[in-house]
Amino acid sequence: MQTLHHFWKGLRLLPSAWLLLVQFFILILSAMPNDSYFSFRAMSWALGSLALLIIAKVIRQTPTFTALGLLFVSGAFIFSFLILLGYQDKSIQIIAHTFESFAYFYAAYGLIRYMFADRYLTKDELFAAGAVFTLIAWGFAFLYNICQLIVPDSFIKADHEGLKSWLDLLFLSFSLQSATGLSDLLPVGAAARVLAMLQMFGGVMYLAVIVSRLIALQYIRHTPKDSATKDQ
Repeated sequence: MQTLHHFWKGLRLLPSAWLLLVQFFILILSAMPNDSYFSFRAMSWALGSLALLIIAKVIRQTPTFTALGLLFVSGAFIFSFLILLGYQDKSIQIIAHTFESFAYFYAAYGLIRYMFADRYLTKDELFAAGAVFTLIAWGFAFLYNICQLIVPDSFIKADHEGLKSWLDLLFLSFSLQSATGLSDLLPVGAAARVLAMLQMFGGVMYLAVIVSRLIALQYIRHTPKDSATKDQ
């Protein structure tokens, strides 16, 4: 019981850190061999649902409009569960990924507002900055999945035809957002390239706005009070 109490206390104080941890486990699961397809899908859904619950917690602690964010999370949870049950209809997948993308983007927006509302740099802001990066990357990966479902062959890969895997799309998303360009997956469709350009712009703005904000908060924190008084 004491361990559970510490877990919920940590979740309440640093939900961004727990969100990063869950996403890290999702990445590990994606890289593991999956002999049992249903077990793999069930574990992926469980971790994804846990991430959605933490996102709901994040949204509730940020200045954003809570009801709209919780609508995105609820929709993502319901439709992803339908996919887990075996409903593989393309429209259900598109709706599920749309809700998931909106939920991740909405949480990122809330965390950005949260960071800009604070006047000093704390441990929570550092975890929030990392969570914003991964939330945006996840959100775009869902958009890429929607894109290839609506427009087949939106992405090409040398040794693979047809729909690209979630790990491939997520790797592309991180490559574009970090400007490393390491992905062997190329957007060739018009819609895919527009999404890629939007993410490239978002990655540059992340460095320009979020990182510079953290540096400014760190500077303010270490500015002597006498100097701050004189500046005012």
